[in-house]
Amino acid sequence: MKLIIASNNKGKIREYKQLLEPLGYSVVSQSEAGINIEVEETGTTFAENSALKARAIYDISKCAVLADDSGLEIDALNGEPGVYSARYGGCTNDADRVSLVLSKLKDVPEEKRTAHFVCTIHFIAHNGEEIAVEGRVYGSIGYSPIGDNGFGYDPIFMYDGKSFAQIAPEEKNSVSHRANALKALVQKLTQKESIG
Repeated sequence: MKLIIASNNKGKIREYKQLLEPLGYSVVSQSEAGINIEVEETGTTFAENSALKARAIYDISKCAVLADDSGLEIDALNGEPGVYSARYGGCTNDADRVSLVLSKLKDVPEEKRTAHFVCTIHFIAHNGEEIAVEGRVYGSIGYSPIGDNGFGYDPIFMYDGKSFAQIAPEEKNSVSHRANALKALVQKLTQKESIG
């Protein structure tokens, strides 16, 4: 059964293929499905944004769709950057966004630099049934960017003594917010298979 991922991010598509193809889905990116729209993320939560994207693609394709939305929430910044993680402070690149976060946390002590990544997944089955799940990973914000792997806020997100940009992609993919959301989705899909 064909499943469209509402994204063209190659790393994300690869991760979804590994987890969902064993369940019988043939995973394709949005562009591979011939859908070239950019859905405006007007929601105020990750869940609203992932639902907007999934429903827009489903309306066009009428086939199974998966969309996600994710970001970083920092406790000392009252949950910022949150849903604005990709466009935080009007910055146009990762390095500027990372610098902005570090400048806002300049005088914040280590014990108050707690943070977590959030990922919501909105799945719509070929019959229109919708499933929403969320995954999180908890850590803290470091004092300067470290590591060459990853993207976005990974160089300053500290997990188990290392930044997300320092750990191997396989390790990150087993503990990340997206991995945790995917595990929750796979569990729900597997339960449905065994019931139906």
